[in-house]
Amino acid sequence: MTETQEKAAPGTKARLVTGPGILLVWLYGVMSVGAVSRSIYQIATEFDRAPLAYTLSAVAAVVYAFITYTLVRGGEKARRAALVCCAAELTGVLIVGTWTLVEPSAFPDATVWSDYGFGYLFIPVLLPLSGIWWLRRARTATAA
Repeated sequence: MTETQEKAAPGTKARLVTGPGILLVWLYGVMSVGAVSRSIYQIATEFDRAPLAYTLSAVAAVVYAFITYTLVRGGEKARRAALVCCAAELTGVLIVGTWTLVEPSAFPDATVWSDYGFGYLFIPVLLPLSGIWWLRRARTATAA
């Protein structure tokens, strides 16, 4: 029995935080802290300046924190929840990124997902792609 199969044995949770998954959890954790602190500060001090942008940053923070939690938790249910959230995150990044380029006046201040995450070195668009790849790979490995 391989190490991956042992991790997925009945009654145990398959670990998602192995190999590249460790880097993924670390990046999601950093993005969670950054997005949470940024959105709390902006909502508390300047919300009337750009309510849509700051609300979207708060939504991004919640998504990042939830994905971090599910990756650490492990198991098939957590893997599926994280996969759905990564897909939703990617959708959000693509919609908000496109919206900020097409209608910049709608965003007097940037969000985490503005310009596809330009202010964050494009990590917001690369992270869900990496997450989806890793989570699909983790499913394939546990099914083997």
